[in-house]
Amino acid sequence: MAFRRGAVEDMGLNGFWRGRRVFLTGQSGFKGAWLSLWLERLGARVTAVALPPQTDPSLYALAGPWPESHHVADIRDAQALAAHLRQAEAEIVIHMAAQALVRPSYAAPADTFATNIMGTVNLLDAVRGADSVRTVLVVTSDKVYANDGAGHAFAEGEPLGGKDPYSASKACTELVCESYAHSFLGERGVVLATARAGNVIGGGDWAEDRLVPDFIRALECGAPVRLRYPQAVRPWQHVLEPLGGYLAYAQALTESGGAVSLPTALNFGPRSHDFMTVAEMAEALGRCFGLERAWEQAPGNWESEAPVLMLESALAADTLGWRARLDRQQTVDWTVDWYRAHRDGADMRAFTLRQIAAYEERVA
Repeated sequence: MAFRRGAVEDMGLNGFWRGRRVFLTGQSGFKGAWLSLWLERLGARVTAVALPPQTDPSLYALAGPWPESHHVADIRDAQALAAHLRQAEAEIVIHMAAQALVRPSYAAPADTFATNIMGTVNLLDAVRGADSVRTVLVVTSDKVYANDGAGHAFAEGEPLGGKDPYSASKACTELVCESYAHSFLGERGVVLATARAGNVIGGGDWAEDRLVPDFIRALECGAPVRLRYPQAVRPWQHVLEPLGGYLAYAQALTESGGAVSLPTALNFGPRSHDFMTVAEMAEALGRCFGLERAWEQAPGNWESEAPVLMLESALAADTLGWRARLDRQQTVDWTVDWYRAHRDGADMRAFTLRQIAAYEERVA
């Protein structure tokens, strides 16, 4: 089958996802809840497994009700994971469950490695025993690259690495995927690829040690947000940008059936002129709320983090026709609009679906 370039442009319009059986991990997380709603809107038949939401409030709780095919399960439990996958009879697997934060990975490195590496091993082993699966997309991170601090944008072919436990665990996940693809899944016709993105913002995130949730908590307390590394540069983007890339990528991989050569890893990041420092993002949020002083330096010594992290997404553009649709101000505005709606008591399931629909109009 010839690959049809630009699958993302008509996402939701060509009916690819309608009735498609999808197995999703991590639906209770920030990105997972957004993707669950989007897949539901597209008509997919989703079976999902995750731990209970790790924050209160959580987008997952606000965006319910959810179908009975959403299950509470730990990806470290190989037996339970395999049972849910077999029951789902899924064609497409999207793996998002993870310990997704850098600072907690310093506090609990063994748990981080167990979840991110062995959780992925458990899933891919389960795929070996699931004849229905054709496509597996594993979401890793923009932090999988060996970052020397030089400040260039990383492309997919650059060396993998990671100094902190979280980054190292995600780089190891990439190697696990490559091994399973070559050793087991490729010979069965199962297409396995990884997607790399990070520093996403958007409504419904209340995790600790992330800029937007920290900003919202500080705002509620009437204080400026405290920043550990205000001059660090990050590839900020709205959550719907990489999720749109994941959907387009999974669709392209499935439609190809392995008959054409597609990249086995893709970056999904903002346009180069939309990279921002942590301080610039905090100031942009502050302007939306009329704050004269949006942030202050956090006192103390902190765990090491890369001073500059940027992604090169040209391969996703060339392969899928994917590109970021929201500029930096729109990204901030959409995020602030969500939190304001939540503060005002809006129906957040309906509001989130409206933002998804508005984003779809931009890619149609």
